[in-house]
Amino acid sequence: MLSAVKRYKLLLSAALARYFPRTTAYLRAEGEAALRHPRPGARANKVVAASGKARAASAKKPARPRAQSAQPAPVKPTQPAKRASEGIYGPAQMAVDAPQVQAMRERVGQAVQAGVISPPSDEQWAMILSSHPVTRVFAGAGSGKSTTLVLRVVFMLCHMGIPPERLTVISFTNASCAQLREQLIKVLSFWQYPFDAGMARQCVRTFHSAMAVLAKELLSNPQWFEQLDERNASATELDNPLAAARLKPAQQRLLKQAYQQCYAEEAGFRERVHSLLGLPPPPASDGEGKRSKVPRAPLDGFKLAGEFTPAPLFEVFHAQAGFMESIGIRIDQIQTQTLDCPAGERVFVEALALFWKYFETSLHEQGLLTFNGAFQQLTQILSSTGKGVPAQALAPFGHLLIDEFQDISPQIVQWLQALHRALARQGQAVSLMAIGDDWQSIYGWRGSSPELFMDFDKYFPGKGKAKNSAVLMLATNYRSIEPVIRDGEAVLAGVAFKQDKASQACKAVQPGDHGVKLVTRFDVKARLPELLKEIQAQCAHVADRPGADRTAVLVLSRRNEPLQRIQAELDRKLPVKAYTIHRAKGLQAEVAIIVDDCAPPERHPLRNALYAHSGFFRNSYDQAMQDESLRLAYVAITRGVSRVFWFTQRTQGATQILAARGSRRS
Repeated sequence: MLSAVKRYKLLLSAALARYFPRTTAYLRAEGEAALRHPRPGARANKVVAASGKARAASAKKPARPRAQSAQPAPVKPTQPAKRASEGIYGPAQMAVDAPQVQAMRERVGQAVQAGVISPPSDEQWAMILSSHPVTRVFAGAGSGKSTTLVLRVVFMLCHMGIPPERLTVISFTNASCAQLREQLIKVLSFWQYPFDAGMARQCVRTFHSAMAVLAKELLSNPQWFEQLDERNASATELDNPLAAARLKPAQQRLLKQAYQQCYAEEAGFRERVHSLLGLPPPPASDGEGKRSKVPRAPLDGFKLAGEFTPAPLFEVFHAQAGFMESIGIRIDQIQTQTLDCPAGERVFVEALALFWKYFETSLHEQGLLTFNGAFQQLTQILSSTGKGVPAQALAPFGHLLIDEFQDISPQIVQWLQALHRALARQGQAVSLMAIGDDWQSIYGWRGSSPELFMDFDKYFPGKGKAKNSAVLMLATNYRSIEPVIRDGEAVLAGVAFKQDKASQACKAVQPGDHGVKLVTRFDVKARLPELLKEIQAQCAHVADRPGADRTAVLVLSRRNEPLQRIQAELDRKLPVKAYTIHRAKGLQAEVAIIVDDCAPPERHPLRNALYAHSGFFRNSYDQAMQDESLRLAYVAITRGVSRVFWFTQRTQGATQILAARGSRRS
């Protein structure tokens, strides 16, 4: 544990950076971080040292922001961050010798004979036995990556001699973590390696859980805004928060209070709120030169261009602020005049920046922190000289194996860079194995992007012979028959920026098997009985199929509404599961039935501007969402093992591609 003095220094450093972002210490940390590449044409400005008065004030409890009617004075841009050109990994390879490899192969053979695991393929063995300190693995749908990942961990622990307290596996959700832990305990028991449930919880975590462990040590064990109203919530066993989840009442109350406080004290905020909501300008005086009493803040629904539904402004601010932070933008530093967007979107960001000061002050007063705020503060601490950060706090992250890497965000990239650079500065050997599939990247709406996986070497460079990552492919599909695989690949033809690969089918096609069959002009309200009859028929088909998957039918849609209609009328005794496509990732069934119209995404002017401003992306946000809709179709199709049906009202997007493909075959 940290001493009281060291803990105080870290907390004070974080407070300085948070509330006085133009201090010399903060700017120096920003320059040294090298966490993202500069935007084209960015200029370096001189750093102005903070006054002693400001430094002294930072030790006090932060006061409410002063009311102001004009737009906040723009913060001068700091020295642009350099590309992450200085190598992190290597140059030495990881210590793997022939006896270790031979021992692993022999023990795996025994485990196969005992029925504990299936025999690895040559491409899976390449991942299991890799000696490169930084490895990128493109693991296609149904490629057996989970079992291969487990065997990689077994090799590192049992044969390479890496202590479990220096290794962390990152998985996407608590549910996927639980599955990995169960597999690890089972397989390691065959190796007679002592590894209980407690050790498994320490070893396998979500990103947010791993962050929380570090936050407990370096940020004085914060309480989480995202866990308000959650009973018996663990401060360290954090799940990956899905942005689609609704805010809980306690979160809404805190946001609403900050919104009302900002509205009452900031004339400039009131003006912008009225402008956004199309209301008459708020009165500045009562006609006799006296200031009018400020009314309650308006709670009218506001729909930002590109979003699906209207919501109160404070909820919209929270959602867009989360996206901004996720793609590496500091809200307290954003210069709205540099955003290439319509005037309305610029007014929105100006209002958001004013509101966010009040929200963060409210969090501080209640001893709360957001997940994004913790990632930001930890990145800042780790990116400095790292003095005062104890080696034992960083030790679990020395060797990282990260699943679903295609769905990480720029903010996570920055945190990972800072984490491994801090370890390297302490003289510790670090390694990173990133496992993912850019074809299955489907969380761009919350800030993730496959571009970070594709441009991996730019963000996670090595040294010497390890300058570039080792690139491995898991291309054999053990789940689906070839017609299903090829139809899935066909919908990705319109995605320009992707890793070229072709999966090889392992399963043989049986009579009656097929790829995607389209059912067009389908209205789930009018033709629901027809769909229910088809689901029953497919369940009967699977019941008579030898060696069928244990889940007969998986019903999928992008939206919950059609799934709820189907489930309300479906016989509950049938072996059928219904999920949104996002929730179905990693699942499979003998037959996949998709009910979706592939509606094209709306243009999102604000997020286009934020994408360009962040400096991380080559695509616009709109283009990224168009590509993501095709990848989402690929994920849905490849849940099916031997049959796929797609019910749609009209052919557009992915279904238009499939319809054209079907007409060419017939």
